[in-house]
Amino acid sequence: MHDIRAIRENPQAFDAALARRGVSALSSQLLTLDEARRAKILAAETAQADQNKAAKAIGAAKAKGDEAEFERLRAEVADKKSEVAAMQAEAKDLDIQLTEMLAGIPNLPYDDIPDGEDEADNIELHRWGTPKTFAFKPKEHYELAGVIPGMDFETAAKLSGARFVVLKGAVARIHRALAQFMLNTHVDENGLTEMNTPVLVREEAMYGTGQLPKFGEDSYLMREGLWLIPTSEVTLTNTVAGEILDEAALPRRMTSHTLCFRSEAGSAGKDTSGMLRQHQFEKVEMVSITKPDESDAEQQRMLRCAEGILEKLGIPYRTIVLCTGDMGFGARRTFDIEAWLPGQDTYREISSVSTCGDFQARRMNARFRPEAGGKPEFVHTLNGSGLAVGRCLIAVLENGQQEDGSVTLPEALAPYLGGKLTLTVAGELV
Repeated sequence: MHDIRAIRENPQAFDAALARRGVSALSSQLLTLDEARRAKILAAETAQADQNKAAKAIGAAKAKGDEAEFERLRAEVADKKSEVAAMQAEAKDLDIQLTEMLAGIPNLPYDDIPDGEDEADNIELHRWGTPKTFAFKPKEHYELAGVIPGMDFETAAKLSGARFVVLKGAVARIHRALAQFMLNTHVDENGLTEMNTPVLVREEAMYGTGQLPKFGEDSYLMREGLWLIPTSEVTLTNTVAGEILDEAALPRRMTSHTLCFRSEAGSAGKDTSGMLRQHQFEKVEMVSITKPDESDAEQQRMLRCAEGILEKLGIPYRTIVLCTGDMGFGARRTFDIEAWLPGQDTYREISSVSTCGDFQARRMNARFRPEAGGKPEFVHTLNGSGLAVGRCLIAVLENGQQEDGSVTLPEALAPYLGGKLTLTVAGELV
């Protein structure tokens, strides 16, 4: 959510920043609504003052026995009361219109974000690791002999339809091991607090992190107005909704492993093979709540946390900064980490690490109280995948594949797999 006061102070800068995201100038419409809203509020307050003045005079007229003046003032108060109620209703309606308009406007990019229209204009920052040279043509994850027994798309389709998968046996265990490895690393080494949060949330929580109202079609609405989370960014970030935190309590760093649900609206025909793009998937999420002057450094710290997971697993990756046309709705800056998938002979996204500034905090009314005193200020919120578990499974399987269809697994997973680091052609761990 944007601050209307900041738009009043510099409408040209607001429109210029929106233009970088491909959005037409909106300050004029916003300020027209804002001016009408404030004028109506002022008129209602003036009428309220007149009503109060007349109400006081009623008592004086009654005391003097001036019945005619008493009746005139009583009628005036009644008229003013109706007038005030109408003005307040109009002001409220204008306020709702302004809020709804502000809620549909994306966040403004930081000045250091490259301009661009889509992913083709993203800029690579660095790479880690060297993609393995295979003596054979590498296969995609779902084609590997050792994986086929443990990745059942037909049964999943019978149960739930397209874009679901049933993991079985050794493959399911590797998937679970990856999630445990990520969580333990973030808690034991990166200092994050593990959280176990619901996957069903109220509409207010989805609104707070920007999934609603604009992107409702991308998520699943259940009975009783509850939504399935697209990521635990929603639950972790909303733990501070409506709160005023002490400055000493910041930063607050959290991580959670949850099921995630996305309708994948608009992605028809994309990545339909294998488990790269699913309606239900698992992710280990990271969320940080910080002071404004610490959020840039916190984003870099979170990026390193996510990159470190891939480095421990020995998965080559590249890190890019998203251009203005490819960033998410609520982000001011986003770094994507893309893991090397030899089966596709390309890098594919496995993590996005975003800073939202105070954009989400305004929607949630999440603030902190400065130790030096003064009014509470909005916190900054950040989120990042640490990592997408299913996509990490794909990367591990494809990078460790052998010519016979077996898979050599990363040493980092040994404690979680009983020391068994080979997925055999028969789909067993040894």
